Amino acid sequence: MADAVRPELRVRPVEWPEIAAGDDLVRLLADTGHLADGDIAVVTSKVVSKAEGRVTKRSRREAVAAETVRTLATRGDSVVAETRHGLVMAAAGVDASNTAAGTVVLLPVDPDESARLLRQGVAELIGVNVAVLVSDTMGRAWRNGQTDLAIGCAGMSPSQDLRGTRDAQGNALTVTVPAIADELASAADLVKGKASRCPVAVVSGLGHLVLAPGEHGGGAAALIRDSSLDLFGLGTREAAVAAALRDDPVALSHFPPIDAQHHPFAALVSDRESVEVVVGPAEEGVASPGPDATTYRRSWLVAVRVRDGAPATDQRHAGALAERARVLAAAHRLQIRDDSAASHAGHGWQTVDGFLATAP
Repeated sequence: MADAVRPELRVRPVEWPEIAAGDDLVRLLADTGHLADGDIAVVTSKVVSKAEGRVTKRSRREAVAAETVRTLATRGDSVVAETRHGLVMAAAGVDASNTAAGTVVLLPVDPDESARLLRQGVAELIGVNVAVLVSDTMGRAWRNGQTDLAIGCAGMSPSQDLRGTRDAQGNALTVTVPAIADELASAADLVKGKASRCPVAVVSGLGHLVLAPGEHGGGAAALIRDSSLDLFGLGTREAAVAAALRDDPVALSHFPPIDAQHHPFAALVSDRESVEVVVGPAEEGVASPGPDATTYRRSWLVAVRVRDGAPATDQRHAGALAERARVLAAAHRLQIRDDSAASHAGHGWQTVDGFLATAP
């Protein structure tokens, strides 16, 4: 966006009646939205799900299990899981609010397609070119509270790539890609609310973002980070162990391949002077031939050590690092065995844990 373009936004709520399976959301949006070319309609996913018949009488636990592709974390009854859409959400997006007792609402089967059908339907019905976002509420890692994000998008690009441009001081921008669809979804939620009957908001003033009629864009799926770039793709240590025990190919695919230069223990670094993590190649770095004599297996000696006389807090820290080392080895499907070389410590140090990890 050029510096000279400073849009003034208007975000207004749209009230709807209770939605049931089969309701015509296109007609409803056209009749109540007072839409104009260049508007962006943000529709709460729950009403889309209800219209699409995504309400079930299964228990919440059963519904979460059915919607889950892989579990990233659990604590008590709380579950953070990846859905078949690739979204990582609490309870796999299953919602028990604003629905009849004994029922739960599932996410739309294809939120991007739902957004495209609404956009296309409005264009055909009243001849207005609008973008459509389908929004849902999510928590954020490292932050309290929730915000609305776009899980479906049609008629606009979900993000704005500013890489290669320069800021006001002339510095080159290298990683700046605002997720404008998410920002708009959050702005819309300020007027929709959770307990009102306003599941839709219309944003005016950003017509330059709306694509030409018939062009829908890449959809909100483009906002889902590729697992190979996700530093926290496997979730908690408990989830890593469970994935390793199940030999879950979907979950374990989130680990990058192991090669001679990289190993899964690189992040195990202690910030305490009395605790150290030592990782070295076995057999002086010589890879051992694999079973077919054409591949090579890599082995690493791993040791977590604590200085003699270290305080109890440092000893507990060393124990946590040792636990994490074994979890990482298991999740990467490395073969583990205790090894005297790894357990050996120099004068003034004690080994908390030492083992040999070998790639299959």
